[in-house]
Amino acid sequence: MNRLKVCFIGFGSIARRHISNLVQVCQTMEMDLIIELCRSNNTREMDPNYEGMINTVYYGIDDIPDDYDIIFVTNPTKCHFDTLVRVQEKAKHFFVEKPVFDRTNVDISKLTFPRGGVCYVACPLRYTSVIQYLKKNINFKKIYSVRSISSSYLPNWREGIDYRTTYSAHKTLGGGVAIDLIHEWDYITYLMGMPEKVHNILGKFSDLEIDSEDLAIYIAQYKDKCVELHLDYFGRKPMRKIELYGKEDTIIGDLISNEVIYLNGGQKLTFDEERNDYQRRELLTFLGMIFKNEKNSNDIANACQILDLANGML
Repeated sequence: MNRLKVCFIGFGSIARRHISNLVQVCQTMEMDLIIELCRSNNTREMDPNYEGMINTVYYGIDDIPDDYDIIFVTNPTKCHFDTLVRVQEKAKHFFVEKPVFDRTNVDISKLTFPRGGVCYVACPLRYTSVIQYLKKNINFKKIYSVRSISSSYLPNWREGIDYRTTYSAHKTLGGGVAIDLIHEWDYITYLMGMPEKVHNILGKFSDLEIDSEDLAIYIAQYKDKCVELHLDYFGRKPMRKIELYGKEDTIIGDLISNEVIYLNGGQKLTFDEERNDYQRRELLTFLGMIFKNEKNSNDIANACQILDLANGML
């Protein structure tokens, strides 16, 4: 295949990032790319930065054709399941933005994708240099305890946008740290597998003007270790890291500074990486599933299992 025809359902910030990155990836692969867009609001002007990238814009799912190679589901989380049901016969392959759904009680048997098709759910932090280093170089059988944190200030997430109007602020739109920051559970299970037990506390504790939970704390038990996880919307100094406490060293993986630090050994590794680097790495991996028949590392079933875990259900 030397041509890709794709459609993006939704045109928020993550869709725009994927569009820009996909254009670069296809240029590198010397592959022709046709991008179409389906968005719900026909009163908003098209961002001029993307006019040259998008061939056709539709304003209803029923209007889009049924000959796409890939459909990217990048609309609000609460819409993902119904969107997939409606578009499952309109493309061969699907890329679903995380989190997969906003609820756990969905009937995935209603999703009957084309035979041989790939339905992949985004999990970009797996592709960071820090997580890849830990995956390849750490023997987790020698790790006794793990502590992970993602703390940041929701009003600073989206520049120029009132945080109170975003999906993150509203439970009914799929907001709340438990699933909004599902990245952490994804990379934890990628590194160590699923825990045997999990206990969690979810709630709204800060003075942020939101109705979704702004704090989630988990303790998970594995056969040979325990994991502590802290997620919040109110941390004024961004932190995103994983700490590994083992037999020989304490190892810090910092996903903001892109560093791995061995506290006992005194070694520090620094990776020169920006967000688009690992996002493009993820797109290349997804295309490898399509063109090279590589394993789908995060299909719908696996993503739903991680969603259950994020909701404290195991």
